Amino acid sequence: MAEPGEQLPEEVLALIFRHLPLRDRAAAARVCRAWAAAATCSTVWHNTNISCDSELEGMQPQYLSACLDHVQNLRLEFVPSREPSRLAAIELLTALAGRNPELRGLCLECRGEKRLFDSGRDVLDAVHALCRAARALRHLDLRRLPFTLDDALVLQVAHGCPELCSLFLDNSTLVGSVGPGSVLELLEACPCLRALGLHLASLSRTALEALAAPDRAPFELLALRCACPEDARASPLPNEAWAELSRRHPGLAVELELEPALPAESVTRVLQPAVPVAALRLSLSGDTVGPVRFAARHYAATLRALEVRAAASAELDAALEELAERCVGLREVHCFCVVRPSVLHAFRTHCPRLRSYTLKLTREPHPWRPTLVA
Repeated sequence: MAEPGEQLPEEVLALIFRHLPLRDRAAAARVCRAWAAAATCSTVWHNTNISCDSELEGMQPQYLSACLDHVQNLRLEFVPSREPSRLAAIELLTALAGRNPELRGLCLECRGEKRLFDSGRDVLDAVHALCRAARALRHLDLRRLPFTLDDALVLQVAHGCPELCSLFLDNSTLVGSVGPGSVLELLEACPCLRALGLHLASLSRTALEALAAPDRAPFELLALRCACPEDARASPLPNEAWAELSRRHPGLAVELELEPALPAESVTRVLQPAVPVAALRLSLSGDTVGPVRFAARHYAATLRALEVRAAASAELDAALEELAERCVGLREVHCFCVVRPSVLHAFRTHCPRLRSYTLKLTREPHPWRPTLVA
């Protein structure tokens, strides 16, 4: 009688197994020798998602350890307030640092709330160790890590990962501890960097000038989050520096996220006409109408996504209608307040590329789901 795995070639089994969750891959490896060989081959593990909250429970350590060498891109989820989940994530990062110098991409995602006064030092130490070892790392995404990131981490990445192409540090921390100096050192040490996510306070005019240097590789994405007190106190970035950066990198897209901590005077400093804003997310405690009108008049050529969280008003409806008429390249618009029917009509009429919108005409229970445009 033929073993189950002998009915399909190993490469076909590997193609199937690469889409399975970690627990199911481990179960498949225990079926027979042929399935075990397919489940542990390198192509199955190149791109791997692991949830430390559930998938590692009951996992055979030797099976996972044997497969770590093949992981090239890892998305690791854990719950920082659950000790078993947190420890599993730290152990996995430490194991990767010890045996997988070929890791290319790492994305860390925390689920749920962290404990009060939790600095995440143990998790950040494991990230430091991995960045020291994984010199081939090209993509590092820490946006979903709710701990304060600092200069030491940025400098470790800068000098430990010279091939870095993308780095996202624009997380939800209430304190910004990454200074402009370490970001400038990062840009000098990583000439291939083409996507960067930061808090506004971490960016400087000198950094914009470094990105606009003639010998700089094409720069594609700059994500800026304005959410903590340091961002509100950040020095303004002059319009001429943005204009020079846009001329040097005509394909550059800037994503701006403005949160309640940003006072009105800081908003006017951030929204410069020459910024090539592709995505704008407004969740301000003060005036929202002014920024929407500003976006309509200055970002018409570049704006592709808009998100607004504000109180409903006739003035906001009028500003949204103006934006719909001017920003015809919009692909997404999400407004988390009730709008009048003419707003919906304006976006449906003037934005032929619209693919998704949240524009409610009456109050509905949350969460509000977007409408997809066929």
